[in-house]
Amino acid sequence: MLAIINKFLGMPENAAAHGFQVDHMLEFCHWFMLLLFLGWSAFFVVTLFKFNRWKNPKASYHGVKNKVSTHLEISVVLIEAVLLLGFALPLWADRVDEFPDEKEAIVVHAIGEQFGWNYVYPGQDGIFGKRDEALISSDNPVGLDRNDEFAKDDILAKTEMHLPVNQKAIIRISSKDVIHNFAVKAMRSAQDAIPGIEVPMWFTPIRTGEFEIVCGQLCGTGHYSMKGWLMVEESEDYQSWLKETALRSGAVWE
Repeated sequence: MLAIINKFLGMPENAAAHGFQVDHMLEFCHWFMLLLFLGWSAFFVVTLFKFNRWKNPKASYHGVKNKVSTHLEISVVLIEAVLLLGFALPLWADRVDEFPDEKEAIVVHAIGEQFGWNYVYPGQDGIFGKRDEALISSDNPVGLDRNDEFAKDDILAKTEMHLPVNQKAIIRISSKDVIHNFAVKAMRSAQDAIPGIEVPMWFTPIRTGEFEIVCGQLCGTGHYSMKGWLMVEESEDYQSWLKETALRSGAVWE
């Protein structure tokens, strides 16, 4: 059922461990909206016939005296409260409060700019080095300070972000210029990229493949072209890509 609804809504197949929770919430919301649509449509049709001018030539200024409409409105409010308190808030709390330990996850810095994404990996030492805005150039779009001991092996990638399958990933998101939004629909995850602030999000890819990354926030005239790709692959392929990209980006790799 979820696959059919996702296809109907234009959603890609879920590729994240937590994605089924998001999909279930969306499914529940859409069934509820369909029920409301059918119910209020039926009510509208009934009122057209029941209160037409032939049956009621003289208007009633007292209105409906029963409490049915009040009960219906209260029911809608209660169901919406259940959606918010029972589904949305627990799911949100799980995503923002239950962050995995960075020692057990792949950590990547995703840095937005008009109009593209830059990705920084910590290299073999597992520690991110210094970055300096004064060092930003076409060859060094994030200002990596290669003189810093911990930055020598940091790996810089553009357009494509690679992750190993079935391993937790923490993406630390920021921006060089305006507000962007790092959105990966297949991972059911999105987070604003705000200048001067580093905001984390996390997910666990559960299947390999290529998944589109888009900017979900209007960020300028080239917003439509701000796309990238998340490549989820087996661990061996991921390590091979890391080594190849490290050498290509000028990072130290032993």
